[in-house]
Amino acid sequence: MQTPRTTPSRLAKRTAYDTETIYSILDEGLFCTVSYVLNGQPMAIPTAYARHEDRLYIHGSVGSHFIRSIENGASVCISVMLADGLVLAKSAFSHSVNYRSVVVMAQAEKVTDESECLHALTLITDHLIPGRWADLRATTDSELRKTTVLAFSLAEASAKVRTGGPNDDPGDVDLPTWAGVIPLETSWGTPIAATYNIAELPSYLG
Repeated sequence: MQTPRTTPSRLAKRTAYDTETIYSILDEGLFCTVSYVLNGQPMAIPTAYARHEDRLYIHGSVGSHFIRSIENGASVCISVMLADGLVLAKSAFSHSVNYRSVVVMAQAEKVTDESECLHALTLITDHLIPGRWADLRATTDSELRKTTVLAFSLAEASAKVRTGGPNDDPGDVDLPTWAGVIPLETSWGTPIAATYNIAELPSYLG
C-alpha cells in the first residue's frame, strides 16, 4: 500500500506496491532487518523470517531484549534486500547495484495462539530449509514456552527494483574502461555433517 511512509523521495519509477512483487521478494529472501527506536536510540536487528499470506513472522527467546522491546505493539521498519548484480560504469559515481528490496512499516503483534505459533515456526524453518520441519523431532512444550513469535501486517509495504546495465554519462562512453554487470547469486554449498551424525543426507539437502 502506498502511504507517505512508503513513498520514496527519489527514483519513484523503481517502486512497486503490488503484492505479487512484494511477496515474491519476501519469499526469496532469507533474512530481514528489523529496525526500531528504544529510548531514543535507533536499533536494527537481522533475523530469519517467513511470510504467510499478508503476515510476516519472526521468533526469538522470551528473554531476548530485542523481542521484549517490540512485542507490545512497537512500531518497526522491516527491510529485505536481494542483490542481483554489481553494475560497473566508467565513473565511480555512476556505479550501481541491481537489486530487489522490500520495506515494511508495521507494529509488532505477539502471537499467543499455540497452533499459530507452531505454524509460524514451521514456516520459518521451512523457509530457510524447505522440508526440514517434517524431519525434526516434535517441539516440546518447554521449547514453546521459551519462544516468542511476533507477527507483522504487510498492509503498509513497498518494493523497489533496479535492473539493467550502467548509465554512463555520454562523455564517458568512449573511455577505455570496462563497463557492465557482474551477476550475483545465492547458492547452497556442500553440506558438512556433524561429527556425531549417523543419518544419511536427506534428499531435501541433496
